[in-house]
Amino acid sequence: MFKKNYRHDNLTAYSMLAPILVGLTIFVLIPFAYAIYLSFTDWGFYQAPVFVGFKNYWVNLTDPLFTKAIWTGLKFTLYVLPAQLVLAFLFANVLKGLKGKFSGFVKSSIYIPTVISGIVASVIFVFIYDYLGGLANYIAGLFGSEPIAWLAEVKYALPAIAIPAIWLGFGITTLIMLAGLLDISESYYEAADLEGAGTFTKMWYITLPLMKNISLFLLVTGFTAQLSQFELSWVMTGGGPVNETQTPNLYILLHFLNDVMIGRSIAAALMFFVVLGSISLVIFKILNSEKAVEG
Repeated sequence: MFKKNYRHDNLTAYSMLAPILVGLTIFVLIPFAYAIYLSFTDWGFYQAPVFVGFKNYWVNLTDPLFTKAIWTGLKFTLYVLPAQLVLAFLFANVLKGLKGKFSGFVKSSIYIPTVISGIVASVIFVFIYDYLGGLANYIAGLFGSEPIAWLAEVKYALPAIAIPAIWLGFGITTLIMLAGLLDISESYYEAADLEGAGTFTKMWYITLPLMKNISLFLLVTGFTAQLSQFELSWVMTGGGPVNETQTPNLYILLHFLNDVMIGRSIAAALMFFVVLGSISLVIFKILNSEKAVEG
């Protein structure tokens, strides 16, 4: 009787898992395996694949533009992610103290940039950075600065693109931070008050440790999102000036659009996938996600 029920339970479990496994195989595993195969070939839309071994990988590795694109993506992520997390954390603490309808209005307002596409944000900020009539140069002029070609000068172009990226992700990051803050029991802060702990002490020993899992999630997803960013640099600068804003995905996209042979673009995409996965694993290893305190 026990064995019969056991087999019945297993059959039910397998039948429920089957649609997921079939979908995973069709839409993930088979395309991924086929992409790996094509990365070892010279293949065009009008030519059958010809096996070339590691040639595509070697060409990418020895292409200075590929390594520069990876480095540009890392710099862009370092511009965006720390600023976004710090600003979101501070603003989430402000939001936590707000009450009533005004709190709801602010939460709704800061979420608006999240639903705006990267293309639309790019167009908005191209106007803001306009050399002659842009808002950025108007504000700089109030401080006595000469007009700046924000998107055409090497030292300004990447930071200028980082600002709309911070703006786009600020709302959702803040709301996730706020959810984490509201999940912390007030009893911890009350106990700290009895011990005479100050604001900084409570933040350092209570808030930050209990926000560890939220921080890990935002770090990994934010890192992946920013390193994969390409719409902003594509629309705002086209990867220039002098390839200074050409991110890894934009490098892959431009090669895909312009190269006759697709194998090299696929090899570049797989190499970028390895870079993303490796750095995400390092972040997981360093922060070692474990729930610090059971709430």
